[in-house]
Amino acid sequence: MTAVAGWGPGFGDVTEPEPLATDRRAWVEQIMGMPVSLHVRGAGARDASAAYAAHRVFADLRAADAVFSTYREDSEISRLARGELTLAGCSLAVREVAALSEIARVRTDGYVDAWAAPGRAGTFDPTVLVKTWAVARSVRFFDDLPGLSLAIGAGGDILVRPGADLEPWQIGIEDPRERSTILATVPVHDGGVATSGVAARGAHIVDPHTGLAATQVLSATVVGPSLLWADVWATALVARGADAVDWTATLHGTSGLLVLADGRVHRWQNAP
Repeated sequence: MTAVAGWGPGFGDVTEPEPLATDRRAWVEQIMGMPVSLHVRGAGARDASAAYAAHRVFADLRAADAVFSTYREDSEISRLARGELTLAGCSLAVREVAALSEIARVRTDGYVDAWAAPGRAGTFDPTVLVKTWAVARSVRFFDDLPGLSLAIGAGGDILVRPGADLEPWQIGIEDPRERSTILATVPVHDGGVATSGVAARGAHIVDPHTGLAATQVLSATVVGPSLLWADVWATALVARGADAVDWTATLHGTSGLLVLADGRVHRWQNAP
């Protein structure tokens, strides 16, 4: 799973008019092996309460990494893989992610399958969706600050929540063929933007049905009300290859953009 969406024209930039500096604040921390950026704007953005909420967001993401990392020998996921734990004996968070992973497998016709990671077939590896699950969960610490608008990006997948200003965030989508070029800028008021493809990590997404690397879709960007499901759909679109264009018609309530290896760019916008 990879994402190449940026904050406007250039990774890390925001394209909407700049508010007063006192109405905006941003934090960046390295978690899950990637930079996680949190931007807030609105009255109170520089208050101690906003800083504390941001601290709790990052702490929550680090805690999720400790549970779900496939690189840490002491994580629940690693212990589950070694047979030291059963799924029933895992934490509620692991069981929730396992249930979501099974729903994703069914909804994508098996193209997103947490039990079919290359070299780990049959072993539960939720990497395909746990990042966006954790991000969406972490922003609950801003629930008591409804006046602040926020945008949080992890590896390019971006979650946006509205505040009192009601202004959308402008999210830029990179061209996987030339990453300094922005193909589109999408205004997002509330929801998620997820991109999967080859730009950042090469052809790392595998079609679980064939075991072969998926190369016919260079990138798939999905915009929708749920960051987790936008992420699932984007990964499935890359894995589906030639069928991806037709499958976009089934993704109700989403919009998005596909860049195909044959040079075509396909855009869609579906009603709920």
